[in-house]
Amino acid sequence: MTSTIRKAVFPVAGFGTRFLPATKAMPKELLPIVDKPLIQYAAEEAIAAGIDTLIFVTGRNKRAIEDHFDNNQELEMALRAKGKYDQAEMVKNILPAGVECIFVRQPEQLGLGHAVLCAERVVGDDPFVVLLADDFLTYEGDGIVSDLVSAYELSGKTQLSVMEVNGPDISKYGVVVPNGGSGSVAGLVEKPDANKAPSNLASIGRYVLTPDIFDILRTQPVGAGGEVQLADAINTQAAKGAVQSVNLNGLRFDCGSVEGYLDAIMHVAGRRKTEKD
Repeated sequence: MTSTIRKAVFPVAGFGTRFLPATKAMPKELLPIVDKPLIQYAAEEAIAAGIDTLIFVTGRNKRAIEDHFDNNQELEMALRAKGKYDQAEMVKNILPAGVECIFVRQPEQLGLGHAVLCAERVVGDDPFVVLLADDFLTYEGDGIVSDLVSAYELSGKTQLSVMEVNGPDISKYGVVVPNGGSGSVAGLVEKPDANKAPSNLASIGRYVLTPDIFDILRTQPVGAGGEVQLADAINTQAAKGAVQSVNLNGLRFDCGSVEGYLDAIMHVAGRRKTEKD
């Protein structure tokens, strides 16, 4: 797919405290779903949408993410010496030719909005994608990012991937304030009380953002949890009629939680077993 959007931002500076002690020295984004780490699934989804520049916003103890996407000639040579040519090719081709990785440091964890702002100098004045690796998505076709990019190309507006969440769990998400039909968004409320949620449409971890988001984030006061919230900046865009939503076409697993992570592993393992049978 050829895309007008070529850059994707991956905020990966979080501590992953819910997975301690596994994440004491290993980034949570490298936790495997069967045999492939979470971050690689997200990177492949971006690449399938035409992205060729992957921007990782990292923090302490995240060097292993850079190592994962880098060449490892010693491992490759060792595999070839043992006749394991398929595995050697897999290690060599973690990313296709022409895809570049750029790593930016977030010196303090001041919220998702701040993490996105850290990528401003690399992104520049271009529209871009944001992917949260905690959200493990399964899909048909080119994927959720591809759907968002296609919607952006039609309207030039910020795009949110949304799914329906009914009941008290809606309070865990940024929630869309609908603006009539056709996916128009009047606002986005971060983690409202369940009985005050403006809809049952939850924003999940895939976005296409227009570059004016940086000007908003730069002067935005802290929000929920004392952090700079991306949802608040998107809410400012929505007030100007500049935001749309795209319904999730697939399944989502919240791999920021142990339960969601285990469900994702069981889903992928079950699907692979079915394919072999």
